[in-house]
Formats: sequence, structure tokens, C-alpha cells
Amino acid sequence: MNATFLMRFKAFMLDYFLIFAYLVVLAILNVFLFPSIQNLFSNSLVLAQLTGFLMVTLPVSLYFIISDSVVGRQSFGKRYIGIKVVNERNETLSIQHAICRTILKFLPWELSHYLVYRLIYLGDAEVPLNYYVFGGIIYALMFAYILTTLFTKRKKSLYDIVVRTQVIKVGS
Repeated sequence: MNATFLMRFKAFMLDYFLIFAYLVVLAILNVFLFPSIQNLFSNSLVLAQLTGFLMVTLPVSLYFIISDSVVGRQSFGKRYIGIKVVNERNETLSIQHAICRTILKFLPWELSHYLVYRLIYLGDAEVPLNYYVFGGIIYALMFAYILTTLFTKRKKSLYDIVVRTQVIKVGS
């Protein structure tokens, strides 16, 4: 049986507590132990984007890639809630399959980082129309992910449909 939206949401929130703890530790390290890292965010838009990706997006993505693949089998949140990600044959995902799923899953998140960096660098300048369009695309993706999970027969998110995965209750 496929996991419900609520089960998936609870699992993600539990995983997010781990992510939040990582972000707190990262902030403390950056402020108190390595304050010079903050300079990487102020000189170059490309360097700021790359630094943010390497410090936040990549580690969080690796957590889900490892957890949802044959290596970890379930993330902390999924294990606690009793769900897991599988392929169409109900097998645990290969590393490559987990990479594809994670890239699509976090695409709106990374696109929003991209947009935020550009908005910060605008300062007091007028926001260009294409930034609004870009923001609309981000929200459209987020809503598509949520709505497909709520309303598809097998409770599959758009990214699960695209990469042919599903989140099931353990033992189903």
C-alpha cells in the first residue's frame, strides 16, 4: 500500500529536524569558528551560489540519496513513520535512481536558492519581470509536487511519477 501524503509529510518533517540541526551547527561554525567563510557570499554571485550549494544543498541531497538507496534503505523519518521509497518492482532504489529522484525532489528548493541570491544582489533595484516568472515556476513545481501526492491514485508525487518510484508502507 502506498504511503499517504500525511505519512510522507511527517517523515519529511522528522528528517527536516536533522537537516535543521545540521544547519544550526553549520551556522555556528561559520559565525564563530570560520567567519571568513561569510566573505564567500558577498563578493561574487556565482561563488555565493556555489558555496551555498556545497554547504547546504549537496549535504542534504546526499543524506536523502544515501538514505533512500540500497545503502541506507530508509531515511530516519521514513524509518520512524514506517515508509520507504521503492522502484516499480518494489525494490530499494539503486544509488543512481536515488540521485535522479533527489535531484527532481529538491529542484524547487535549489531554484529558490538561485532566485534568492539574485534578489539579494539586486539591492534596491526594481525586480525584473523574469524573476517573477521564475518564482512562479518554482511555486508551480511545489504545488504540482504536493497536489499530485494528494490526488493521484497511488499517492505519487510528480517527481515519483517521472522517475518511476513510489513511497510505500513498510510490509506492503
